[in-house]
Amino acid sequence: MASLTTGQATRNIDDRPTTVIVQPFADRVLVLITQLGKVGNLIQASLPPTTPLIPPSSPDTLPTPPAAIQLTNLLGSAPTDHMRLLHSIYASQVATMVWVHESIAAIEASRRSVVVGLALQSERANEGADITESERKSFHSIMDIVQQLLRQV
Repeated sequence: MASLTTGQATRNIDDRPTTVIVQPFADRVLVLITQLGKVGNLIQASLPPTTPLIPPSSPDTLPTPPAAIQLTNLLGSAPTDHMRLLHSIYASQVATMVWVHESIAAIEASRRSVVVGLALQSERANEGADITESERKSFHSIMDIVQQLLRQV
C-alpha cells in the first residue's frame, strides 16, 4: 500500500511567491497554501465515509467537491466576505483532491479530515461576490501544484 508523503513546492503565481505544503498525519492531512509566508486561516474539511467520491473524467480536470463536505474554521478568519468565499472554495477543492487521491491510491481505509491553511494575497479592488479572472487563474495554478504534490507517492 502506498502512502501519502510530505511535499513542498514554491512557484511564482501572478508575481507572488506561492508555497504549498502537504503534510500527512495519522488522523488528518494538512495542506498549507501561502502567499504571505504564514499559516493563515485554518479550515478543516470533513466528509462522511459513506459519501461517494467521483474521480475526474481526465487527469487534467479537477474532481467536483461533494455537497456533503463540512467546513469548520479552526483558527483565524478571512478579512472579507469575498475572501471567505474564496477560502471555502479552496478548502473544498483541496480536500476533495486529497480524498480522491487517497481512494484511487488505496492509501486510507477511512477518510481522513483535511486541514487547509490559507494565507492568500487579497485583490483589494475586488470586494464584490464575483470571482475575477485573475483569481480564477491563481486558483487553477495552485490546484496544479497541489495535484503534483499529491502524485509524489
